[in-house]
This record gives sequence, structure tokens and C-alpha cells, in this order.
Amino acid sequence: MKVELVPPDSDTQPRHWVRHDQAFAMMLGPGSIEWGSKRSALEKFAYAAGDLALCDRHNGEWVGLMNVPHLQLGISDAALMAACDEPTGEVELRPHRKFADSRLGALVAAVHAEMVAGFPSGRLFLDSVEQAMAVALVSAQAVRQRPVRMSRGGLGPARLRRIKELVHERVEDELSLDEMAQSVGLSTAHFARMFRKSTGETPHQFVLRQRLERAKAMLRGQDARVLDVAVACGFKTQQHFAQVFRDVCGISPSGYRQDFLGYEATCASETCSEDTPRPVIVGSQSELS
Repeated sequence: MKVELVPPDSDTQPRHWVRHDQAFAMMLGPGSIEWGSKRSALEKFAYAAGDLALCDRHNGEWVGLMNVPHLQLGISDAALMAACDEPTGEVELRPHRKFADSRLGALVAAVHAEMVAGFPSGRLFLDSVEQAMAVALVSAQAVRQRPVRMSRGGLGPARLRRIKELVHERVEDELSLDEMAQSVGLSTAHFARMFRKSTGETPHQFVLRQRLERAKAMLRGQDARVLDVAVACGFKTQQHFAQVFRDVCGISPSGYRQDFLGYEATCASETCSEDTPRPVIVGSQSELS
């Protein structure tokens, strides 16, 4: 998925835009854009923050004055086709110069927040969001209505085992949705749906949980620095690691270590029963989205 932040533009000279990928945008503030299928017939649209626009991919767009900042995203043909029952040919979406969609808006807002933070969650997060966007676009905006393909059942035990092995092998590396799907011989969108049916988690949620479990194990030792734990568990920065750990576990990495070591010290001097509460806080799966 291509992501571009487009600032306001004071140039009023109409320009013709043609995009390779299917593009749509979310407005980040109030303003207006002049759109049109012809240079001589531009229409002015007023926008509020959160409004969406879906571009005319086949004919392009003539754009004049554009004084509203917006986030523009390019969705690949592969993602759109994977969201359809008809896997061949190009997916045609109905262009809209102004519309609202709460599901798409929430997904774009998540991408914007990720971009502002410097894309700390990596490629797998963006791949997962692109697939969700493709499903939403095909469901609501396809010119010929095509029901979104539903999967029955889930991944078999052998495929699940292969995915778990891959994640454990690559937990400190960048891992994409395409790589996970290819490892079990499935298309990206089909794999994502089947994986969630099997585990109750998206691939991104699963990978994040595995990284946090490894981080907890490392933090229970006294020697590893928090920075080293963050790098070993696939987080790009110590700050991002600390933020995710606190959001999911309800405590900072340093606080988790101190609580655990304090518990171990208490048990070394006293008799601890099996009912003695342990300082291990695990976030729910819904928090890992």
C-alpha cells in the first residue's frame, strides 16, 4: 500500500492526475478541492475532516485548487482482486468525490497515526490494513456487486504449525503478510481470513503477541537491557516497544521486570503457595489490534 501526505496546494492551474493503483483519500482538515472529468468543467467540493474521496482510476481526474490537507492511499490490484469472488481481471470501483464510510475512515485514521509515529509497526501492519480496506471498498464501491468471499473452517494444523514456526524464526525481523501467506501456499487475503478463523486473531495481532511473550521472558532475566529486548523482539525503537508493552500489559517493561524480580525475591525468603498472585499482566486479544 502506498501512503502519501498531500499538503494544501495554492496552485489553481488545473492538472490531470492518473494513478497506477486505485487511490482514495481522507481529508485531514476542512477545506475544498476542485475536481472534474474535464479541464473546462471543474466542480468545487467542500470537505470536513474525515471525509473520503475515491478517485476515477480509468479516466484520471482534473484537479484545480486544492486547499485541504489529505492522506492519499494507493490500493494494489492484487489486494482488490483477492477481496472478490472473481479472481481474474481488474476490479472496477465506482468513483466518489465525496463520501463517508466509518469503517474505511477508521482504517485510514490508523494508517495516519502509524505514519505520524514513523511506521513503527512495520510492513505487516500496513499489509493487514490494505487487505481490510480492499474488502471494504469492494463490498461498498464495486461497479458490479461482488460478494466478499467467505471462508469456511480455518487453517489446518500443519499450516498453523508452519506459521507459528515462521513467526518464532523471524520474530525479530520484518515479516510481511505476503511472506506468511506464501509459506503455506495461500493467497494473501484468503490466508488472512482463514488465519483469523483459526486463531481469533489477525496475523498482525498474533505476531505482536508472540513478540510480547518473548519480551516478557527476556525481561524476567536481570541482564538484558530494555533496548536489547526491544531489538530482539522486532521493535524498531525502544519508545515504540515501551508504548505497545504498556498499552497491552498495563505496565511499562521496567515496571514489569521490577514486579517480577520483587516477587522472586519474596518467594526466596518466604514460602509461596500456588495461589500467590504473580505479577504477570496479559492484555486481551482485542487490545492487540
